[in-house]
Amino acid sequence: MIRRHVVVSGTVQGVFFRDSCRQLAVEHAVAGWVANRPDGTVEAVFEGAPERVGPLLDWVREGPPLASVDTVTVQEEEPQGLTGFEVR
Repeated sequence: MIRRHVVVSGTVQGVFFRDSCRQLAVEHAVAGWVANRPDGTVEAVFEGAPERVGPLLDWVREGPPLASVDTVTVQEEEPQGLTGFEVR
C-alpha cells in the first residue's frame, strides 16, 4: 500500500479534471480525494497498491482532454487507510 500527495498546475480547473480523476480512481480501485485549490491548482491524494496508483500518477501529467498540465509535484506519504474516492 502506498500514498501519494499530488499538486497539479496549469489549466486544470473548469476542465473536468476532478471528475475525470475520480472516475479513473474508481476504475483502478484507488482510495483518496481530489480538490481545487484557491491558487488555481488541483490537489489529490491517492492510496492503494503501487500498480493501481501508478496509472493515476501517469494520468495527472496529461489530465483530461481540455486540460493543459504545466507541472506536477508528487510527495510520498504514509498511507492512512482511506476508503473510497471523493471530489472535495
